[in-house]
Amino acid sequence: MSLAPNILFIFTDDQRFDTLSCLGNTEIDTPNLDRLAARGTTLTRAHIMGATNAAVCMPSRAMMLTGRGLFSIENEGQSIPAEHLTLPEHLRHQGYVTAHIGKWHQDRASHARSFSTGAKIYGFRTKQGWYEACNGHWHIPVHDFDPHGNYDSQGGYNDPPVEPFEAPFETSKSHGRHSVEVFSEAACEFLRSYPTSAEAQAGQPFCLYLAHIAPHDPRQYPERFRERYHADAVTLPPNWAPQHPFDNGELLVRDELLEAHPRRPAAVRQHIADYYALIAMIDEYVGQILDALEDSGLADNTMIVFSGDNGLAVGQHGLMGKQNLYDHSLRVPLIFAGPSIPAGVTSDSLCYLSDIFPTLCELGGLPIPPTVEGRSLVPALRQPNHPIRDGLHFAYKDVQRAVRVGQWKLIDYVVDGQATTQLFDLETDPWEIQNRSQDPGCQDTLAALRLRLHEWPQQLGDTRAMGQRFWRGVPWAQNS
Repeated sequence: MSLAPNILFIFTDDQRFDTLSCLGNTEIDTPNLDRLAARGTTLTRAHIMGATNAAVCMPSRAMMLTGRGLFSIENEGQSIPAEHLTLPEHLRHQGYVTAHIGKWHQDRASHARSFSTGAKIYGFRTKQGWYEACNGHWHIPVHDFDPHGNYDSQGGYNDPPVEPFEAPFETSKSHGRHSVEVFSEAACEFLRSYPTSAEAQAGQPFCLYLAHIAPHDPRQYPERFRERYHADAVTLPPNWAPQHPFDNGELLVRDELLEAHPRRPAAVRQHIADYYALIAMIDEYVGQILDALEDSGLADNTMIVFSGDNGLAVGQHGLMGKQNLYDHSLRVPLIFAGPSIPAGVTSDSLCYLSDIFPTLCELGGLPIPPTVEGRSLVPALRQPNHPIRDGLHFAYKDVQRAVRVGQWKLIDYVVDGQATTQLFDLETDPWEIQNRSQDPGCQDTLAALRLRLHEWPQQLGDTRAMGQRFWRGVPWAQNS
């Protein structure tokens, strides 16, 4: 068998950074993700860079797959050009069997370049648009793998094929197989069968990319999880609010219409309970996948990555979605486990999802392509306090820009000509409740962060029309 490590990458949709019980969330039980964290290193300050589109997961996945920044991907991330090498494509060139199961939010051509095999593939464009998780988790439309990328433009087949059911969004009844079950079972089958495959016998390592569409809404799940998570047992977060205090430029997007305005405490608690229940279901199947990996005999030579594509507000700051630059929407879980990864360790180094690509290359002894802009996290995996970056920059469309340096975070908004500033001390105020932008003692900090924020367009390429519109609307930028 090859000495090159296999790679198992499990990616979830809309899972926030603080939804693991091992990280202190006492209202959710994630024993299998805790088990994975105990085997490896958890990076507690992993972020996305933001989005240029309300479908935040689309640019997020493009950034993760290519290791590139928000303004270095093509358009809004819906396609990946041939000159932007993807992680599975690079691994394929290095002799890996690359397999995909689950969601794909990009184009057919980049998928065909990236993967040599796969199953239960979900998400190719149809005449009606993208197949999204909002279509439901029961009887999902999926495709069989086609090496040439010739997928039916009308969408895939339902798994399993069924007659239409009466209540597609009912959470308390099982209408066939759930997306988490469908994708996870396909992953288990791949892992258990790989050791006897011709590729394994020839010494080829594998990279399995399992991309869930959960816990994205509609938050549907089997009854056994409903029984474990009750709204009356859920605590409203400290930054819960009936509505956002000002117009952030995206208050009427689809995600924000999932609950009435103003937000009702009981309704928000139900949303949170449903969110936790679906994450608990993911956790249960992560356990089955880890067991299948152990059964295959390949666990000792397999690098495991678990992460999410973006966070979610679910009532925090009066918001429901992820179209904002608060930590609840920018920060995601990120766990590395496997050969040479320290066990039971946490690191608070600031990082992006785009750093996963070069990290896996370095861990596997592979070259890092010149198209990759992310930074390897191996130094932080070796020494948890090793700084990868001294700051992070974020953007949402042409209405929000933010920067984090150390314990401080600045968010600037420009909406219909109205500029608004927020400054948070994340060390004393991790829930981002107290705006310090007007405090006399914080003006030097505000000025330093604004200097960093103003330097960003030149450094990171925020020069598209949306970036230009934003900077023209910021009074302090016009006068600098």
